[in-house]
Amino acid sequence: MNRYLHIALITFYSIVTLAALILLIYIGHSYYSLPIEERFFHPMYETLKPSGFLGHGFGIIGTLLILIGLFSYMARKHLRIFWGWGLLKHWLEFHIFLCTLGTLLILFHTTFKFGGIVSVGFWSLMIVWFSGLIGRFIYIQIPRTIEGRMLSMQEVQEKIENLETDHEDIKSLKKLKRQVKGLEHMKRIFNSWHYAHLPFALIMLLVMVIHVSVVLYLGYKWIF
Repeated sequence: MNRYLHIALITFYSIVTLAALILLIYIGHSYYSLPIEERFFHPMYETLKPSGFLGHGFGIIGTLLILIGLFSYMARKHLRIFWGWGLLKHWLEFHIFLCTLGTLLILFHTTFKFGGIVSVGFWSLMIVWFSGLIGRFIYIQIPRTIEGRMLSMQEVQEKIENLETDHEDIKSLKKLKRQVKGLEHMKRIFNSWHYAHLPFALIMLLVMVIHVSVVLYLGYKWIF
């Protein structure tokens, strides 16, 4: 049941993200495809520019999605009070979904024009997003409990012994045996991945705070 729910969630998130991308391209393809110096004369310039109604909205909503995705996953993972709130792997997919959708919106907020300190934040964001996908791939290679905790080598061996007595679960047994061959190696890679992922995430958050602070200081407002 959990497996089918997991697949359903991934499918839903993928459809929503793809639909959002198609909609964003449909709305502004004629604007974004123009050279920067010609965009001023486009009829949707005032709407799609970074400080425009839609352009500004993309930035605000995208930022909120990333922050919600980041801190909700961190809370579920590290705060004991939230440990009973669903499976960690489902929260991981939710985290990836919100951060992917948020990154997409921020990309369109920039109107594909990068410069100054904002470019540092944006490319840090892209590195965090891409490394997050790599991290997810590494994550699923490591055997875990249903709650998401990494299994020790002893626990893995016990699980293999239990599966060997259950001849109807041969597929799971084969997968587990493949995983156990490189278990310690994958754990080391996963730990190293954290050291690469975290610094860029911190840089992204720092630049985001600076950018938002400057925007507010200059008096730019959206619908509030």
